[in-house]
Amino acid sequence: KVKDLCFEFNHTKPSDPKRNEIIRELVTGYNQYVFIESGFNCVIGKNIHFQGMAMINMNCTFLDSNIITIGHCALIGPGCHLICTNHAIDGEERLKGIFHDKPINIGSNVWIGANVTVLPGVTIGDNSIIGAGSVVTKDIPAHVIAVGNPCKVLREITEQDKTANILN
Repeated sequence: KVKDLCFEFNHTKPSDPKRNEIIRELVTGYNQYVFIESGFNCVIGKNIHFQGMAMINMNCTFLDSNIITIGHCALIGPGCHLICTNHAIDGEERLKGIFHDKPINIGSNVWIGANVTVLPGVTIGDNSIIGAGSVVTKDIPAHVIAVGNPCKVLREITEQDKTANILN
């Protein structure tokens, strides 16, 4: 059913109000301030919990085999992947279909740049920014700019950053 809902959503005109009905059926915490662009795919759907306003840009995939919490005013860039599932390390266990999944928590006012991958068990703290193309393998604290593969804290967000509204 989830695959069918994703397919239907992704093949509905952006102006069609039916898109809202599909997303409401698909995810938890949907409201009029949750915006999801086409190209969205997920596994369970109801494991995605919105805490308020959020923007999910084009071509995002959420492997929500566990809970994905998306904080208020979160911005998730195009091509992002939130992956709760981690296959077993042992090859024989993988062949048996054994995997481990962990939740992902995205804080409030978080901005995740384009083509970021967030791996199982990661928490990204409130007001943080994840640079485009990063692979987030470990928790990221609040109020920082983090980038890279693996993603690491570059620096704290300063009062000057807030007033300048420019990232250097």
